[in-house]
Amino acid sequence: MRSRSVSPLDLDSYQRAARVILSNHLVTQTYPDRLALPLLRRWATELRDDLLDLFGYRLEVTETTARLFTVADRLESGIPARTANDRTFDRHRYAYLALALAALGRAGNQITLSELADHVAAEAAQVPGVTLSTDRAADRDAFVDAVGWLAARGAIVLADGDAGGWASNPDAGEALYDIDRSVVVALFRPPRALQHLTSVRTLLSGEKAPQDDDLIGLRTGDPRETARRMRRALVERPVVYADELTDDERLQLALPRTAADVEELTGLVAERRAEGIAMIDPSGRMSDIRFPSTGTVSQVALLLAGEMADRVLDLDAPGLPRRPLPESNQREVIARLDAAIPSAGIFEELAEHIDPADHDDDTDEGDRPEPALYSMLDDAWIAAAVDELVLRFGRTFAAQWQADRQGLKRNAIALLHRLQLIRVVDGGVLVLPTIARFRGVVVSIRDRTAQSELFDDPVPSESHENAPVEK
Repeated sequence: MRSRSVSPLDLDSYQRAARVILSNHLVTQTYPDRLALPLLRRWATELRDDLLDLFGYRLEVTETTARLFTVADRLESGIPARTANDRTFDRHRYAYLALALAALGRAGNQITLSELADHVAAEAAQVPGVTLSTDRAADRDAFVDAVGWLAARGAIVLADGDAGGWASNPDAGEALYDIDRSVVVALFRPPRALQHLTSVRTLLSGEKAPQDDDLIGLRTGDPRETARRMRRALVERPVVYADELTDDERLQLALPRTAADVEELTGLVAERRAEGIAMIDPSGRMSDIRFPSTGTVSQVALLLAGEMADRVLDLDAPGLPRRPLPESNQREVIARLDAAIPSAGIFEELAEHIDPADHDDDTDEGDRPEPALYSMLDDAWIAAAVDELVLRFGRTFAAQWQADRQGLKRNAIALLHRLQLIRVVDGGVLVLPTIARFRGVVVSIRDRTAQSELFDDPVPSESHENAPVEK
C-alpha cells in the first residue's frame, strides 16, 4: 500500500482525500466543496494505486475533475439519487437526468433552461413511458430536480435567472446556464456501450471492463478478489454481517488485515463483533446518512432503536419469535431490470450474451451456513412504541409529524432499515445486532419558563428526560 510510505504528519491529509473520493465518486472544482479537488490532486498517484489494489476501483484525476469508477457486487435499492430537498429520484427524474446529460453533451457553452427542456422533451417522446410536458407542473418540478442535481455537481453553473421561477411559470421565468464540459464528460463514462448489454449482470463485478487488464483473471473464487469484495463491502455498507456471506467471504472478513487495510487507507475505525464489522467514521463526514442526527424523523428513529434494543435484550419479558433473514431478491431484481431493457436498442452484432448460470447470485447448497435467527417485533408493537413516543415527546416534534403518526412511523422504520439496524419483513421487522449500540439512549428536553416581565431575573431551565442526544 502506498499509504504506508506517507509520512505520519501527512497521513491525516491522505486519509481525508481517500474518504472524500470514496464518499463522492465525482469531485469537481466546486463539489463537494472547493477544497476537495486540490486535496485529491495532491495525492492522486498514491490514491490511484491504493484504490485499485484494495478495492479494484479505477481513479482518474484531471485539472478540473476527479472520478472514481467503482465495481458493483450486488444491486442496491436503498441508495437512490436525492434532490436538494432530500426527495428520492423516481423513474421520471432519472430519465430526465439521463436525457439532460445527453443534451448537454451536444450543446455549446451555454444553454437556457427552456431550451434544455425542449431537447429533453423531444428525446423523451421517443422513449416509451416517458414524457416531459412543460404544461404540467409535476413534470416541470421533476425536470428542475434533475437539473438541480447536475448544477450541484458543477456540470452546469447558473449564469442568470432562476430555475424555480421557470418551474412556477415557464412563460414568465427563465434561467441561463454555463456548461462545464469536463464535468459532463466525467459524469457519464460507462466501461461499455449500453447498446451492447443484454443483461444488467454484465455490470456486476463478475465481468470486468475490457480496459481493466490488471483485473482480468480475478474472479469470484480468487482469494484476492474475495478480499477486495470484502473491503468494498466495508466501505459501502453500514454493517457487514457475517451471516450474509459465504464461507470464503467470512474467512476473509475475519482476517485482521482485511479491516486493517481499510482503516489504514481511510482513517475509519473498525468495530468488530461476533456478528460482523462496522466501519465507524469519527469525522462523521463519509457516510451519506449521519445518525444520530437532527430532525424529527432521525430523533424518533433513534428513540425507537433504543426501545427495540431494550425489548430484545429484556430477559424478564416474554420471548419474541425468531426468524431468519429473508432470501436475497437479487435474481428477481435482475430479471425485472433485464425485462425492461429495450430490445430494439441493442446492437445484436456487438451484444454481449451471457449465461446466467455463470453469474449465479446464490451460493451452492454446500456453501450455505445454517441461517442465524433474529428477534421479530410485529407491526402492533412498533405502532404502540411510536404512539408512546409521540405521547411523551410529541410537543417537541415538527408540526407536520405531530398529526401524522403513520408517516412518522413509516419514515423512521425506513431510516433504520437503510442503516441496516433492522430488516423490514411481512408483519414487522427483524432486529439486527448492531441496534444494541443504541440501547439506553439518554434524552432530555430543555423547557423555557415564560417570564411575566421583560426584566425579570432569568429562571434556570429545567431538564427532563426527553430530547435525544448523540451516543
